[in-house]
Amino acid sequence: MLLEPGETCWRRETSARAALIVDMAEYFDAAMAAMRKAKHTVYLLNWAFEPQTLFHPQPGCTGPEDDRIANFLKRLSKDNPKLDVRILCWQSALPVAATQNWFPLADRKTFADSTVKFVLDGKLPMGASHHQKAIIVDDAIGFCGGGDIGPDRWDTHHHLDDDPRREKTKHAHGNSENDFDSRHEVMGLVEGEPAKALGVLFRERWARCTGETPPEPPQVRPAWPSRVKPQFNAVEVGLSRTHGAWKHHPEVREVERLHLESIGQAKRCIYMENQYFTSPLIAAALARRLEERDGPEVVLIGTEHSPSFFDQATMDRTRVKFIETLERADKHGRFQAYSPVTTLGRIIIVHAKLTIIDDRLLRIGSANINNRSMGLDTECDLSFEANGRTGTGNRAEIIRLRTRLLAHWLGCDDAILETAVRNAGGVGAGLELLRHGGYARLRPIELPQVKGVAALISTYHLGDPFSPADGWRPWRRKAQSESAARRGRDAVR
Repeated sequence: MLLEPGETCWRRETSARAALIVDMAEYFDAAMAAMRKAKHTVYLLNWAFEPQTLFHPQPGCTGPEDDRIANFLKRLSKDNPKLDVRILCWQSALPVAATQNWFPLADRKTFADSTVKFVLDGKLPMGASHHQKAIIVDDAIGFCGGGDIGPDRWDTHHHLDDDPRREKTKHAHGNSENDFDSRHEVMGLVEGEPAKALGVLFRERWARCTGETPPEPPQVRPAWPSRVKPQFNAVEVGLSRTHGAWKHHPEVREVERLHLESIGQAKRCIYMENQYFTSPLIAAALARRLEERDGPEVVLIGTEHSPSFFDQATMDRTRVKFIETLERADKHGRFQAYSPVTTLGRIIIVHAKLTIIDDRLLRIGSANINNRSMGLDTECDLSFEANGRTGTGNRAEIIRLRTRLLAHWLGCDDAILETAVRNAGGVGAGLELLRHGGYARLRPIELPQVKGVAALISTYHLGDPFSPADGWRPWRRKAQSESAARRGRDAVR
C-alpha cells in the first residue's frame, strides 16, 4: 500500500464515490451545484480568489451578476442565516496580488457588507505561500486540486481557439486582444470521511490564522453534484500535505514522501501533468528508474513556456536541467516530455498537478514538482489508490482516465489512443505513433540554451527555495540541490 498515514499521507479514508473533474468549466458547475445544497458550512481554501469570477462566462467574459462567485456566496449566506460561509486565502505579496487584479483588497471590500467571513492568511514562513485549493461543503462533499478561483482559470476540455467566453476585450473590427489563454486544470471530488478530513484541514488553518476554531458541522448526507458521474467506488483516498517549519509548527513533507515511494514502486508507467518540473529530488528519482533495464516509462506533460516573465526566467530555465537529467538517464528509450497546443498551435497553460502510477494510484492536488511544494509552501494532494475487493474496477478506471487525458491532448477518440498504445507496446511509443500519424497537438518540449544569467538562476534555483532555511539565502541552494539529488536516487534503490 502506498498510502501510509504518518508517512506518505496525513489521513487515509474510504470514499463511497469519487471522481476526477477535468478543466474548470465542469469544476465551477459542480462546485456551484454542491454549494447550493449546503446546510451548515461552506469552506473555500485558495491561493487566489477573485470575487468577480463567473461560474458560467458568456462571450466577452460577461454574465449575470448573480453568477459571480462573490455575489453567489453572499446570496447563499443571506438566504440561509445559519449557513457558515468562510473563505481563507493567502495574504499574497504585492507583485502576486497585482497579477490577480488586487484580489486581497477587492475581497475585503466585497464581503464587508455580508456575513461571509473572508480572511487573508499570512501565518507561514517568510517567502512561502499558502497554495492549497479546496472547497468543502458540510464536511460531506470535498473538492481538492490545482484550480483557484479566477476568470483566467476558466476553460473547457476542448481548449478551443478563439473561444469568445475567454475574450476580455472586443474591438469594433471584430478582433479580440488580451484574451485568456487556454488552460488545463484537474480537481478531485470525494464524499464522506475524506471530505470531513478536508474540513478538519480547513479548520486547523483557520485556527492557526485567526486563533478561532470553527465548530464542526453536524453530520449530513453527502449531496453529490448530479452532473458529475462517480468514477470510483469504495476507493481508498489519502490526503498528503506540505508545510514548512514555522514557529512551533513542525515541517510536514508527506507530498515529497508519496512522490518518492510511488516512483520507487512504479512498474510500467509514471504519467505526470504539472505546472513546473524543477525539483532535483524528483528528477533524480525518475532518472534512477529510467536507468533500469525493466523500469517504468516516464511521460511528462507541461506548458511550452510559462505565461509570466518571472517564471520564464526562473522555473522554465531550471526545467531544462530537470529534463536533461532524464534524457541522460534514458538508456532504454522510455522517456517523453511534451507540451500541448490548441488546434491552431497556441499555448495551453498546464496548471494541473496530477500523477498516475500504473493502474494503482491517481494523485490530484496543489503541489508542483518543484522545491517549494516539497518543503516550503502549504500544499494538499488527494490520492486515489486501487486496493481491496473494489480494486479491479478502480484500477481499470485509473487507466481509463489516463487514456481520456492523453486523448484530449491529442484531439482523438479514446479508442484510437487505446489501440495505438496496445499496438506500440507502451504509452510513449503509442503517443509517438499517433503524433507522426497527424495528431500533432502534443509537441516535444524544446530546451533553450541555459548560459550566463540563466545558468546562474538554474544552478541556485532562484525563485524556488527548498525550505525556510534557504528562503532568503539562495547561496545555499546549489549544495541543497546536490543533496536533494542524492536523496532522490537513494530513495528508489
